Amino acid sequence: MPELYPTEPMLELNEDDGVSTEQIDSQVQKAQEQLLQLKRQQEQIEKQKRELEELGRRQEELDRGRAEMTDKLTRSLVVLEREAYDAQKKMEQLRATRESFVQHLDLLESIDPKTWNPSDLNKELSRALSTVDDARTEYSQQRSRLQANSTDEHREMPLPETTSGYEVASPTHSFGQWLQMGLAFTLPLIIFGVIALVIFLTMTRGGIR
Repeated sequence: MPELYPTEPMLELNEDDGVSTEQIDSQVQKAQEQLLQLKRQQEQIEKQKRELEELGRRQEELDRGRAEMTDKLTRSLVVLEREAYDAQKKMEQLRATRESFVQHLDLLESIDPKTWNPSDLNKELSRALSTVDDARTEYSQQRSRLQANSTDEHREMPLPETTSGYEVASPTHSFGQWLQMGLAFTLPLIIFGVIALVIFLTMTRGGIR
């Protein structure tokens, strides 16, 4: 802040002093110089005031921006840590599932009926079927776990569905269709029976006459 310089005392003029015109002009000139100096000091003060106001505004902007980004970064770190933990768990699950699938695939590919002893065919077949059932059970369980952990439908595991080992064919025809099919099969028998009955009755009546 610029310092205000002390001004020289103005000359008091009295009519009895007999001050000359040169002295008056000198005092006027000094007064003008003092006014100019004061104006420059005022401009400097106003400039410093604007600079201080700008500094205050930028300081407020700094404090507000720092508080905002500190809050966002802190909360984001919590979210990222949770996502990283979930991703690590999912990666571990995928690794374990892959190892399990590889083991079951090796067991299934090792099944070779050509190498079985005919005398142990029943036992070998039971063992092979048990291996297939174990693989099917493990596959279904792991698939269900992976689907349950996929919260986003677009990231859902595209694993094919599995079926039970022993399925019973479900009827694909309605009752009316089955009835029509039954009539189609039995109609020739009915016609043949009617013809035979007519022939039998005709021969019987002829014998009675």
